[in-house]
Amino acid sequence: MSIPLMNFRFSLLFAMAFGFHAAAAELPFTQVPAEFSDQFSPGRTPLAFNDGRPVRNADEWQKRRTEILADWHAIMGAWPAVIDKPKMEVLETKSRGEGISQQKIRVEIAPGQTGDGYLLLPATEGKRPAVFVPYYDPETSAGLSDKPLRDFAWQLARRGFVALCIGSPGGDARMPVMSAGAECQPLSFLGYVSANMWQALASLPEVDAKRIGIVGHSYGGKWSLFGSCLWEKYACAVWSDPGIVFDESRGSINYQEPWYLGLDPAVTRKPGLVSDESPRTGAYKVLIEKGHNLQELHALMAPRPFLVSGGAEDPPKRWAALNHAITVNKLLGVTGRVAMTNRPDHSPNEESNEQIYRFFEYWLKP
Repeated sequence: MSIPLMNFRFSLLFAMAFGFHAAAAELPFTQVPAEFSDQFSPGRTPLAFNDGRPVRNADEWQKRRTEILADWHAIMGAWPAVIDKPKMEVLETKSRGEGISQQKIRVEIAPGQTGDGYLLLPATEGKRPAVFVPYYDPETSAGLSDKPLRDFAWQLARRGFVALCIGSPGGDARMPVMSAGAECQPLSFLGYVSANMWQALASLPEVDAKRIGIVGHSYGGKWSLFGSCLWEKYACAVWSDPGIVFDESRGSINYQEPWYLGLDPAVTRKPGLVSDESPRTGAYKVLIEKGHNLQELHALMAPRPFLVSGGAEDPPKRWAALNHAITVNKLLGVTGRVAMTNRPDHSPNEESNEQIYRFFEYWLKP
């Protein structure tokens, strides 16, 4: 059910020629298929306060948005203070060709904690748009590994974006190293790191702070989802097949694991699907028991645009979850801010990646 690239490009050019608000409804990746147009995934609606009152206008939405953030942070654990200007040390600089300068960097990802990665700087002049690309390792995102079609940072740099990529804190996604003072779940900590990486990019003289996005695939997709939803300064986001809902029937949508939301100092669950032998633990257990689901986080993006680059874990039926965010955007008076493309497999392909790059060019290029 993949969107034909030709139609995508035509609609994009049409929108750019005549203005987004006039043409947003024509962009195929923002259209809810008729079979899902009236469906809403279970769990709490973003448009009702905890006491049951409906959210009726934009002012009330801001209060409800604050309530959602407070609820999730209370369950997942508090962040340390976001770093105003994270330190960035350049370890090595080399030319990659196509006018792109590659800097190997060591950046402050949390208080007293650094991570190594790459900063890709295109040769274009003036303030540029930028994208943060988290993944298991920074080499893959920077196009320095043999993993195909996951080199988002390199491909975006070729299109004129400053791109910053880092890997898992401590180097092992299943054993994330969190800084002293971080009392939150590991996936929330990745969101915190994303906030600091936004700060790092925004402090660069080459970057326009109003045009910074975030993108990640799979594990990086979960990271970019939580990073963009919990840190409202990201202008837009792409989540590549992370599993945008809690779905305990899918082994790869494993938010219950201790390296995501199931960290519990008293219990270490056996990895895998939730079962009697391996029950829910940590914040994940509390979130499920209280009826929370990820559509609440999606809604925090409004009115910022986001694209779900869906694969095996996020098929078209996920529109039922996205309809919640669409409803919030309608309350705020905007349309065309929630998008999804679909491919059969979990792995990205050339078409899905081109859609990602076009999405960022549309929203972040002047």
